[in-house]
Amino acid sequence: MDELQRTDVESFKKQEKTPIAIVLDNVRSMHNVGSAFRTADGFAIEKIYLCGITGTPPHREIEKTALGATQSVSWEYHKDTTDVVDQLKAEGYTIIAVEQADDSVMLHQFEPKSDKKYALIFGNEVNGVDEEVMEKIDTCIEIPQYGTKHSLNVSVAIGIILWDFIQKRNLN
Repeated sequence: MDELQRTDVESFKKQEKTPIAIVLDNVRSMHNVGSAFRTADGFAIEKIYLCGITGTPPHREIEKTALGATQSVSWEYHKDTTDVVDQLKAEGYTIIAVEQADDSVMLHQFEPKSDKKYALIFGNEVNGVDEEVMEKIDTCIEIPQYGTKHSLNVSVAIGIILWDFIQKRNLN
C-alpha cells in the first residue's frame, strides 16, 4: 500500500470526498453493486444509496467485485428510491438520472459545476430508472453509443460517468 501510495481504510473514511452520491435504483446484479463500490472508492465518492431490490453488503457476490470497498465507502439501504431522491434534494444535491430518455443531455455536453453536489441515479439492468424516480430528477444524462447495442452494463456506465464528472469538475 505504501509503495502504491494508497491510503488505508480509516484514513480514506476521514479524507475529503468528491461531492457525488451514487443511487442504485433496483440494480439486480450483485457484481454490478460490488463494482459500484469499487469505483466509488477509486474516485472517493461521498456515498452509495442502495434502493429497492439492490443487494446489500455483506454478500459474497458483492465482495467478489468490491474487493473490500464495502468497508471504505459509506452506504445506506432504502426500500424506496423516491424517498432517497427527496432526501438528497433537500440536502442540496442536483439529481441526475443516467438513462436514455427523450430530453436527455449527452454526457459530453453536460458541464458539472465544481460548487455543486450531484446525485447520480443508475437503474435496473433491464428496465432502467423507475418512472416515479424520473419524475423527480433535475436532468437526465445519456452516454452516446455508436454500435448495435443500445445499453451499457451498469458498472461500465458508472465508471464512465464518474470519470467524466471528476475530470470536468477538476477543470472548472
